[in-house]
Amino acid sequence: MTDNTAKVHFRVIRFIHEAGLRLRLKSVPLATACIIYHRFFKEYTLQQYDPYLIASTTLYIAGKVEENQVTLRDVVNVCYRTLHRSKPPLEMGDMFFALKETIAKCELFVLRALQFRVVYNHPHRYLLHYLTFIKEWMEPYKWDELPLARTSWALLRDSYHSTLCLQYKPQHIAVAILYMTLESHGADIPFEETAVTPWWKVFAEDITLDIIKQIVGELINTYDLEMISS
Repeated sequence: MTDNTAKVHFRVIRFIHEAGLRLRLKSVPLATACIIYHRFFKEYTLQQYDPYLIASTTLYIAGKVEENQVTLRDVVNVCYRTLHRSKPPLEMGDMFFALKETIAKCELFVLRALQFRVVYNHPHRYLLHYLTFIKEWMEPYKWDELPLARTSWALLRDSYHSTLCLQYKPQHIAVAILYMTLESHGADIPFEETAVTPWWKVFAEDITLDIIKQIVGELINTYDLEMISS
């Protein structure tokens, strides 16, 4: 993937998050939309298909898959307004109906392209589970003074700007995000130095420190991409 292609994908994922929040999609449907987008462009190029059309379609599909359904009318209106900030709202006319029909047709095309495999196992439930254990392990005052949960969820959301979701197990992503969170805040797990098994191995037996550092490194690269894409 070239730098320019990576920049375009970064901006489009940011568009998915912004439009999705306006559509009141929850975090898991948003994650599903991002994975559908990344999987589609793993098979096709930006020269073949409009990324913003595909992104708008993934929001519509994800809402259905995750039972957080939004109307096609709202998808058209919100995505248009998000993409064309300086233009007036879309009126109920030829352009509206053309966009509505285009997304409806694109939905079936994307589903066929992905062989209708659009149900995914996300890191969210693992991260929630792991955070519960971390909270129990830490001193209450330490947990209260550090925004570990907030930072972890923010890192998970940002991870979807990259293709980490296609490369690694959701459990491994959740562990790596926790590792990065703890490192960022200079927080330690109690008795880690004397423990026989590292805390991250407790959560995922097949994970290694190398895998954790690979995921953290790719996430850091994503933030570097954000700086040059702004």
